[in-house]
Amino acid sequence: MTDVTPAAFAPALTPDDLAGKVPDPRDAPAVRWGVLGAGNIAGSFSDGVREHTASSVVAVGSRDVTKAQLFADVHAPQARAHAGYEALVDDPDVDVVYVATPHSHHHEHALLAVRAGKHVLVEKAFTQDAAQAREVLDAARGAGVFVMEAMWTRFLPHVAALRGVIARGEIGRVVSVVADHGQFFPYTPEHRLYAAALAGGALLDLGVYPVSFAHDLLGAPETVTAVGALAGTGVDGQVGMVLGYPGGVQATLSTTLWARTANTAVISGTEGRIEVARTFYAPTSFTVERHDGTTWAYDGFRGEGKQYQAAEVARRVAAGETQSPRMSWNGSLEVMDTLDEVRRQVGVRYPGE
Repeated sequence: MTDVTPAAFAPALTPDDLAGKVPDPRDAPAVRWGVLGAGNIAGSFSDGVREHTASSVVAVGSRDVTKAQLFADVHAPQARAHAGYEALVDDPDVDVVYVATPHSHHHEHALLAVRAGKHVLVEKAFTQDAAQAREVLDAARGAGVFVMEAMWTRFLPHVAALRGVIARGEIGRVVSVVADHGQFFPYTPEHRLYAAALAGGALLDLGVYPVSFAHDLLGAPETVTAVGALAGTGVDGQVGMVLGYPGGVQATLSTTLWARTANTAVISGTEGRIEVARTFYAPTSFTVERHDGTTWAYDGFRGEGKQYQAAEVARRVAAGETQSPRMSWNGSLEVMDTLDEVRRQVGVRYPGE
């Protein structure tokens, strides 16, 4: 999508999108989840499944079975703890595998699940680079299984609502998207975000949010311009990006490991703007300010929010589909292509590339 006028934007939306509604996660069909990796993000995802959907986490896999059992005790009390990832993907009671390991291992672990015939939800960024993403999706196509990147922002109520604002023409033609994601992480070379061997850096962990947000609204960019500063381990510590689109439309995005930034977003159009409050990629509020003086505010669901993407997976799997139109295979590839180009410009290469 490059012509971001109301007429061009609206056909991509459902009536619920236009009304700023999303399906209740509790109404989605039940599936049985296996969690591959036992870190913090996996914990919040499992909590969302348990507390807000009809589905359940039935198995957890970790290289350390004790860690898997501790995770299950806290986040999925009825789940089996598996020693190793092969045992998890081979568990006959698992319908869908959620891959929540470091970026450097998404490719390997997604392929492991696909080859076991499992449907897969892979944490963002989808893989380390676009070449790996294509391998995973080619394998999924051959196996006929569902695969999706876990860009949970796309399924949240406030994002549906702001897309509806654009489709109704309230801010006219979109000409600019500005978004940032910065968090403070003290420089510790062995931390996963500073480790090149784990595909660390700000871009793949934090910057993927503003990049994917811009892609959701504007599509794939025609041009990418990036500047960055590297940490001592060679990964990106801070990056600024300008993405160019036809008609002079731009997305101005930034990410950093060295400061907790505003974490907001602004979508500006010819007739007004949408200001998305902190934290733009999680459930939050926004205000609409039109040039004619009209203003109004959206204040919807607050909370963690990962249950919305879990419910989307359950609905698509139950329907026999292999991808979601809200986070399609092509969409993930286009985001990965953009991230690859940004890394090329700022000089970040991971081992083996």
